[in-house]
Amino acid sequence: MSRYNNRHPLTRAGLLYRIGLASVAIALIVYFLPREQSYTYQFELDRPWKYGQLIASFDFPIYKDEAVVKQEQDSVMKQFHPYFVKDNQVGKSQQRKLREVYTQGSLKETLDNLTGGGGERYYNHIMRTLGEIYERGIIDTHDLLKLKEDSTQAIMLTENNTARPVKTSALLTVKEAYKELTHADTARYNLHTMQQCNLQDYLVANLTYDKEKSQAAELELLSTVSWSSGMVINGTKIIDRGEIINKQTYDILQSLSKELDKRRETTTQKRLTLAGQVLFVAILMACFILYLDLFRRDYYERKRTILLLMGLIVFFPIVTSLMMTHNVLNVYLIPFAMLPIIVRVFMDSRTAFMANVTMLLLCSIVLRYPYEFLLVQFIGGLVGIYSLRELSQRSQLVRAALQVTLSMMLVYFAYELIHTNDLTKLDTSMYISLVINGILLLFTYPLLFVLEKAFGFTSNVTLVELSNINTPLLRKMSEVAPGTFQHSLQVANLAAEAAREIGANSQLVRTGALYHDIGKIENPVFFTENQSGVNPHKTLDFAESAHIIINHVTDGLKLADKHDLPAVIRNFIRSHHGVGMTKYFYISEQNAHPDEEVDKSLFTYPGPNPATQEEAILMMADAVEAASRSLPEYTEESISNLVDRLIDTQVADGAFRQCTITFRDIETAKSVFKEKLKTVYHTRISYPELKK
Repeated sequence: MSRYNNRHPLTRAGLLYRIGLASVAIALIVYFLPREQSYTYQFELDRPWKYGQLIASFDFPIYKDEAVVKQEQDSVMKQFHPYFVKDNQVGKSQQRKLREVYTQGSLKETLDNLTGGGGERYYNHIMRTLGEIYERGIIDTHDLLKLKEDSTQAIMLTENNTARPVKTSALLTVKEAYKELTHADTARYNLHTMQQCNLQDYLVANLTYDKEKSQAAELELLSTVSWSSGMVINGTKIIDRGEIINKQTYDILQSLSKELDKRRETTTQKRLTLAGQVLFVAILMACFILYLDLFRRDYYERKRTILLLMGLIVFFPIVTSLMMTHNVLNVYLIPFAMLPIIVRVFMDSRTAFMANVTMLLLCSIVLRYPYEFLLVQFIGGLVGIYSLRELSQRSQLVRAALQVTLSMMLVYFAYELIHTNDLTKLDTSMYISLVINGILLLFTYPLLFVLEKAFGFTSNVTLVELSNINTPLLRKMSEVAPGTFQHSLQVANLAAEAAREIGANSQLVRTGALYHDIGKIENPVFFTENQSGVNPHKTLDFAESAHIIINHVTDGLKLADKHDLPAVIRNFIRSHHGVGMTKYFYISEQNAHPDEEVDKSLFTYPGPNPATQEEAILMMADAVEAASRSLPEYTEESISNLVDRLIDTQVADGAFRQCTITFRDIETAKSVFKEKLKTVYHTRISYPELKK
């Protein structure tokens, strides 16, 4: 009957379910975790630093302000000369074209007619001037406009693999080249005659922009401008809590942010970060699952329970990752204490503590400075667990939220006092966030209702509501079967006191005791506590009587389904007699037919035997309370013998073999039952007789 003696290995399907669930949980958490080294500090110039001491963990440069760098680059770019390549073949090609036209006679004839036979002199002038123009260079109009737009004073002109500077003002466009050609010597060469020669047909650009060389020259110039104004060496203190952020410190903090952005872009760094995150999350999840396997096997074996635990643990790291990645809100707004409160209400304090620690450690890897986060949230979770040891009223949750909020604010205030000596530098925004955190924590109550319905849990609030004797089912029992109702009340008191002494859920066993015999409503007169002189069993044979008595279990389950009672309450109805026998009728049947073999199955309850401490306590309390009514006299000795005999018989019959109750718990329960029954029946000591 040790609580660890029923460790049955999981089926293959059950094991695969848990492995799959854990794998999905790990994958979800890691998927949302940032892959880069997070930089989550928020700071402003000439404002105090609100975080702890910041020390450089690697060497990094102090980057200049972008406006300063831009100014220096603009200054350097004034010396930039873009590269253009001159194609000498273009000029020669156009001169050859002009020569062919003149030789063919059309141009010669035009010039001779206009000059009265002096056409050759004009031709030679045009050829000479055209050569000079191409020697200077003709540039495309678009390129020249771009040079003027950039205020470029000169270009580097490449000719025969040799570059030489040429002033931009000396360059000609096609239009300017035409004007230069026609107006070269108007004193000796008539302008009208020159314009009649269609000279624009022989003018094209012979300067081409050399993009490759120009970009190389630009980069070389820009490389002379330094982006940094110094270095921060690994291990150097950057700033401490409460210090004012001056211009130099502000530049260093901005530089640290930029350097982290650069570092996270490398594929190797991302892979290493991913591997570390998977390993870290897997270790934490494995530790939590190992805790469940070793100390909370009942939770580990229930699929819905482990699904709820994993879901809660996964939810908060994902929300934290999203908030930190998008930098939208302060993570202290998240009501992390909601997790331990929910687990404590549905399960127990130790599991709530372990789940809270696991969740907070998973959330902490997202934060740049997790120490104060862990400190504040850990204390808040502990207070939440302690304040809801027995949740039975809505007002308790309000008090719990208030206590959690005050405790976190007090811890953070103490932490700030350690790191600052000026109360004016306290971070008031943090206290506002913690107050909002407490308000959001109040939403735990409606969430409990949703989780109850979704996962089949039963909270203490629900149990308290069900234990109200004015509920329709209990009120009907008090009217139809008043003796059974009084019996159930006495069993509830006995069982609740015993549960409280051994550390079981007293509210659960009290509620289960109130409903364990509701099946007797269907045939109340067949049970002795409801009879008043008439016993209907006298007209029935023993097997029929046993069948009616046994049916109060199945009838109770039908009523429980009809009134939508929780599964934990139905378990009490099902197991409060276990697979025991209706011994009165069985023995009577044997005595009536001594020569025949009696079918035991006709006198045996369907079971099963109790599987929890609470179910075992109810079985003991039910038997003890019912049997105590038949005692001929109520003395300490008779009550003690009755309790010991009944419970020892149950133990010997193996009623608690599949249960998590211990021998020490059983002995404690015996003591409680004896004391309570002595109080109920007002036992007194026996007075001695006077000897004559």
